Amino acid sequence: MTTHKVFISYHHRNDQQYKEMLLNINRTFSIFIDASVDTGDIDPSLSDQSIRTKIRDEYLKDSTVTILLVGTETKYRKHIDWELYSSMYDGQVNKKSGILVVMLPSTNCDNFRAAHDDKEKELLYPHVESWMSIDSETTLKERYPYAPKRIIDNLKSNSANISIVSWGKFISSPEIMEKLIHWTFEDRLSAAYDLSTPMRRINSGVLYSLL
Repeated sequence: MTTHKVFISYHHRNDQQYKEMLLNINRTFSIFIDASVDTGDIDPSLSDQSIRTKIRDEYLKDSTVTILLVGTETKYRKHIDWELYSSMYDGQVNKKSGILVVMLPSTNCDNFRAAHDDKEKELLYPHVESWMSIDSETTLKERYPYAPKRIIDNLKSNSANISIVSWGKFISSPEIMEKLIHWTFEDRLSAAYDLSTPMRRINSGVLYSLL
């Protein structure tokens, strides 16, 4: 398979260890090209507009897949919302990316979503005999209480092509990681994203303000 350029979106203060684990796996198996922002890459003293521009034009510019690592405070972070918005926005220069959601152990989430047809279901969930489609916002929030609102918005329709996988399942084998990234890449251009929610202007739910 082609090696895709991947942007990893995550809460730097809480979940840096998981990004490092992904990069360590990737160093061994060369599954993707990392294009994400690391701690200290962006000067926090810059204006919000300058940070948004750097994220969009420097880090997301050539990436085609965004992996969102969801921890307990991910949904409160404005920079993560900007990264998601920029990943979903289909501009003339920076085209939209595919989105893959990985639920971290801290969320204790046992629910999952397979958006890439039977090939994904057969590889990751061969034990599941029946599947259902959920479009209720209330139910989605109950199933994924730590998912950012922008993700919930896009789970209400199957047209966004967003899969949700647990951390343990995602890193269980290089094959699963590679195929999930590739399928997300393949389905990115047909993804119809809901961008109706305005970009988050402030962090909330926590006392500190970091990337």
